[in-house]
Amino acid sequence: MKSIVLTGSNGFVGSYFIENYSSKYTIQKFSFLNDNFTLLNLQGVDIVVHLSALVHQMGGANVDDYEKVNVTQTLDLAKKAKESGVGQFVFMSTVKVYGEETSSIYTETSICTPQDEYGKSKLKAENELLKLEDENFKISIIRTPIVYGYGVKANIKNLVNLVNKVPILPFGGIKNKRSMVYVGNLCHLMNVVIQSTACGIFLASDDKPLSTANLIELIEKELHKKVYLVKIPFFESLFKLLKPSFHKRLYGSLEVDNSLTKERLNLKNPYSVEDGIKLMLG
Repeated sequence: MKSIVLTGSNGFVGSYFIENYSSKYTIQKFSFLNDNFTLLNLQGVDIVVHLSALVHQMGGANVDDYEKVNVTQTLDLAKKAKESGVGQFVFMSTVKVYGEETSSIYTETSICTPQDEYGKSKLKAENELLKLEDENFKISIIRTPIVYGYGVKANIKNLVNLVNKVPILPFGGIKNKRSMVYVGNLCHLMNVVIQSTACGIFLASDDKPLSTANLIELIEKELHKKVYLVKIPFFESLFKLLKPSFHKRLYGSLEVDNSLTKERLNLKNPYSVEDGIKLMLG
């Protein structure tokens, strides 16, 4: 049985992975917040899975904080892993390394031009990690769009609450496309990457993107609600001004095509988008 040291074990993805894959691996948790890094012993560990990060902050975050958490801590952990004889380092990254919402489709080989400090710090960490790779130390980078599932917070939770409480929503006429990934599909990808010791850049995604209208339809179906979407003049401009982050998620397109990842890993998502929404609302 392979042994894993996992950071971010209390997070959304980490807790799901532990719950569903602890019978496959010996998993040891490590927290940069709560544990002493100098005491971390990685001797005899096969894989380090690094999930913890300072993610995109609604109110913004200090550039130094992103550098410390997403770059410095990542590299400190990777260097210790390599020195200790760990064979594989799995790093959870983000589609934010490509840039922002766009009408084009991102792939594993798209040029990276991150726009915010979160994306910039993640790309810097990716590039520095790849410099550490050799035949005995494999680097596996997984880029994810929005991850959702049971217990999800932030914007998707806000949307679920709206559908649950408000029968008429002013989101009519939105024709965007957004790729997301159900946490079960993401953890399946992680498992396949670990099992095959695959290295390089991998892209996580459900099999099809959704528009905001599609997403609301799936949510209302599972909640047994009926929601009417209407278009209100000037609403989008006002919404963009008051809730810029939420506006971007609802109106913008961010589509990925992870065909190369699926082909390389012979990967099939175990869950459809419909399955994922159903399980999210559990």
